[in-house]
Amino acid sequence: MGEPELVRGTLRVRPLRVRDADEWAALRSANRDWLRPWEATAPPEAPIPAVSFRQFIRSERRARRLGTGWPMAIELDGALVGRVVVAGVEWGAQRSGSLGYWLDREHAGLGIVPTAAAMLVEHAFAQGLHRVEVAMRPENQASRRVAEKLGFTLDGPRRSFLYIDGGWRDHIVYSRTQDQPRTGRYWEPEG
Repeated sequence: MGEPELVRGTLRVRPLRVRDADEWAALRSANRDWLRPWEATAPPEAPIPAVSFRQFIRSERRARRLGTGWPMAIELDGALVGRVVVAGVEWGAQRSGSLGYWLDREHAGLGIVPTAAAMLVEHAFAQGLHRVEVAMRPENQASRRVAEKLGFTLDGPRRSFLYIDGGWRDHIVYSRTQDQPRTGRYWEPEG
């Protein structure tokens, strides 16, 4: 299922590379506080072992190769600005995955995430997924707007769904299926 690189104008959704290590570390560091209320972490009783950036890249390549996910960087005008991923892919009768995304605070509100997410979801559908869902904290209005701009349907709540910012947080889930029409500016290929 390969190493996709998706491009629309100066926006590129692509795999992270080992040479991105310093730029990625700087981007993550600059956005640590911005992302803290929204980003899942391991609870204290089940810490995730530290991995090197090279190991991180290898695990992402493996996911793409096996078709279990498409973890990608968002690049704008040649600079890394965020992340979009379809993860937790289940094949068989389910054929679904979960969408996730985050963006550098300095680039928020420019339509970058809806465009990048539409590009990756379209890729996932082209690979054979039937359904993609996205879960977010109910108070994350920016993330809700992304899902709504892309025509995802509100499925409902998930109580105590992910460990975020020191506690188990409720989420709401939106989803869409590959047979739903994909219309609107975020789905349109650049012409």
